[in-house]
Amino acid sequence: MSTKSYSLSLLGGKQSLLSRPSCQRLVSKDGRCSLGSGAALGQGRWLLALQDMWGLMLALRWRWVVLAFCLSFLFHWLLFACLWYLLAHFNGDLDVPDHDAPPEGHIVCVKYINSFTAAFSFSLETQLTIGYGTMYPSGDCPSAIALLAVQMLLGLMLEAFITGAFVAKIARPQKRAGSIQFSPEAVVGQHQGQTCLMIRATNLLWRPLVDVRLSAVLYQECEGQALHQTSVDFYLDQLGGQPCPLFFFPLTWYHPLDRRSPLYPVLCESSTAHFELVAFLSAQEGSGDSCQKRTSYLRQEVQFDRRFVPALGMDSRGQFKVSPQYFSTAHSKPLDKDCVVQINGDGSERME
Repeated sequence: MSTKSYSLSLLGGKQSLLSRPSCQRLVSKDGRCSLGSGAALGQGRWLLALQDMWGLMLALRWRWVVLAFCLSFLFHWLLFACLWYLLAHFNGDLDVPDHDAPPEGHIVCVKYINSFTAAFSFSLETQLTIGYGTMYPSGDCPSAIALLAVQMLLGLMLEAFITGAFVAKIARPQKRAGSIQFSPEAVVGQHQGQTCLMIRATNLLWRPLVDVRLSAVLYQECEGQALHQTSVDFYLDQLGGQPCPLFFFPLTWYHPLDRRSPLYPVLCESSTAHFELVAFLSAQEGSGDSCQKRTSYLRQEVQFDRRFVPALGMDSRGQFKVSPQYFSTAHSKPLDKDCVVQINGDGSERME
């Protein structure tokens, strides 16, 4: 193919790509699923989520967990405030002007509940076992004792659920994944004499992770707007497919872009199809808890003829030090001549 004919085909490919509507990510850069769903599917999914309240509580963000915590207790207090007020109403306690001197033969179920505000205050005091001493149920009113027992049992169950959800959410190993950070862009360049796609990740905490693996799935459009999934293997230095024993400084994983690679057709051949590369980093803490960090890369988030700069260096005392620019890139050696890059991440075109 001549350079002139190549330029014409490239221009047509760019127009085809740019004229398409922007494609939604399957996975956001921070690893959250962003797949939309229809109304019917959404309603069914919510019903399934409500059946798994524990899993739903753990999956919610902290702002919604705190809101659910406050609303659940407020609803519980209001519900039993209404029940205490109805008990006082049907027992005739609201019509008694002085609960210290009730009419002869009348038993006041709860002293000094003569309004809804007082009923709410008694419900709150009962639930929180405050007991200021002014309002208390009468032992001669079985309905008050039964309602008191029901409120205390349901209140203890609610407190146990909320407390357990807070503890479980704080202790979730997924929170450890927040200290793992991926490079915002992947790079294509030379690595050990091969043209490779490279991804870098770093551990922001000083506590090392063990048994670290990086895998990826390529989502590519096929006919009929179907998504085709292909596994993509990544390697680390001379470890091959073995997990990294320790992860406490930035690591760079690479995937060879030979003709057997599923990424070769979408990166090194004339293809304008939308694709998304979703990367999964799995690791374990010393306690044995596992965590997983996800991210994704689109076509425009892949830099060509680039490489990551060294992440480790020596300070004046001869000690290793992590560079603050661990995600910085530099120019790489020219790509292999059989790898023809059609569309670069920065909008430029080139051909070897």
